[in-house]
Amino acid sequence: METQFHVKLDALRAKLLEMAARAQNAVESATTALLHRDVELAERVIAEDRIIDEIECEVDEISLRLLALDAPVAVDLRSIVGMMRVAVNLERIGDEAVNIARQAKYLSSRPALPFEENLQELCAVALDMLKTSIISMREGDSLLAREVCRMDAECDELDVEVIKELVNYMGYESPAVKRAVAAILASRSLERVGDLSTNVGEAVVFIIEGESIKHKICSQKEII
Repeated sequence: METQFHVKLDALRAKLLEMAARAQNAVESATTALLHRDVELAERVIAEDRIIDEIECEVDEISLRLLALDAPVAVDLRSIVGMMRVAVNLERIGDEAVNIARQAKYLSSRPALPFEENLQELCAVALDMLKTSIISMREGDSLLAREVCRMDAECDELDVEVIKELVNYMGYESPAVKRAVAAILASRSLERVGDLSTNVGEAVVFIIEGESIKHKICSQKEII
């Protein structure tokens, strides 16, 4: 028989999944606005970010109430702490989507930059990482969550390539400096979406396995 505590815990999970869906939609819309020069879509991402912020506050409130009143232990305690970590990263992902949308608005009324292939690929990889991290959370799949962490290197490499191209372009096309800087800022936000999705994956592993893999991944990056 399900206890009242577990009913509330299920409600917390449902609220977190709602937040995740909105964060994913924000990144999808922001990247579409960036690649297709869609001002209306960019403005919608910016306007709807407050909803993600509000849901994070609800998640915090439910979590703190559960911790204070029910004194959970073991797996239940780990689940609540892990879900709070996920919420923090989802809120930051929403903020990065807003940053991408703002650059999309700026770039939409200006001549297109001559190369977009790496930027398109970066958009795809960052979004795939986010989607995979959310699926791992929804399905309780720690192996899938670990896969997100392994994808982060590709995201970092694409970000470096995009920035190299744009910096080189600024060197011989000075009128394009402002546009190139806007694209660099968008690229950095996409890389951050990848990093934050990795954090979500790490939190999922913590919830399911009770293992903290964050510093292990950092060490591997330093070796590489």
